[in-house]
Amino acid sequence: MTDAIVTERLTKYYESRCVVNGLNLHVPVGSVYGFLGRNGAGKSTTIKMLLGMVQPSYGRVELLGFELAALPPAVRGRIAYLAEGHALYGWMTVAEAARFARAFHPDRWNQPLLDQVLEHFEIPLRAKIRRLSNGQRANIALALAIAPDPDLLILDDPTLGLDTVARHDFLLSMIHLVQRQGRTILFSSHILADVERVADRIGILVDGVLRVDCPTDRFKEAVNKVVLEFAGRPPAFAGCLGLVQAWEVGRRLELIIVDFGPEQRRVVEGLAPLSWDVTGLNLEDAFVAYTRGSRRSLPIFGNVAAEGTESTGDRGAA
Repeated sequence: MTDAIVTERLTKYYESRCVVNGLNLHVPVGSVYGFLGRNGAGKSTTIKMLLGMVQPSYGRVELLGFELAALPPAVRGRIAYLAEGHALYGWMTVAEAARFARAFHPDRWNQPLLDQVLEHFEIPLRAKIRRLSNGQRANIALALAIAPDPDLLILDDPTLGLDTVARHDFLLSMIHLVQRQGRTILFSSHILADVERVADRIGILVDGVLRVDCPTDRFKEAVNKVVLEFAGRPPAFAGCLGLVQAWEVGRRLELIIVDFGPEQRRVVEGLAPLSWDVTGLNLEDAFVAYTRGSRRSLPIFGNVAAEGTESTGDRGAA
């Protein structure tokens, strides 16, 4: 088994509206996979289909080498899910929450691991959950999720609502306690700095279609900002291969181009600017630039094209 998660043509319609369109997703075993998209892109619906909480219109899901529809109970016990908001019973103490969760996983429960996390964050077992901070509740939820020793951990915006310090501590604990054991993590978040810190591979949904599936560094390196300076108003720009965005700012022409190379250089120099410069972007800026672009001309990263759309491999193309 090389992939912990596999989907084929996974599609979901709500009446006539297609929310997820022909999703072909492959999440390698042992990876931390950042699952990204703007609001309404289809991320949460996809995650719910992976967990069997929403029935797809068509397509298939495979988790840990088994079809979702025929997932044996023992395999289902190797999958953990942590939702935004860290739903816990506030009236319970931490010890009571641990006993409650343990009852569902009597054969796989790793009490020393749970104790290690709680001790690290100085969370007393006798504390009432409702009296703890958001950050403490987040770390308890993570500890309870990994205490059964899952092989696959699916996180849906787990740091939402946490302050900077709490988010940092949560991510450090996730990396230290989860990834070092060779577990696979699917990590959805709106905070791109968090994803950049922990994800070795990303997928980006745009209007329900998976447009990106590649190493995080590959995406960041490929999306470039090109700034051209002119003596007066910039000339009309007809476009080039890999163009995502183009706009005028006074005497400047600013472009977002995927895989800037010799062909794009010739086009830029043909405009005869006074000067021009190419700069890289961090993950957040690259994501904003890419998902804000024209839907008809978005370059595709990875073998992720939906049915009826030609894939271009790992190279971006118009």
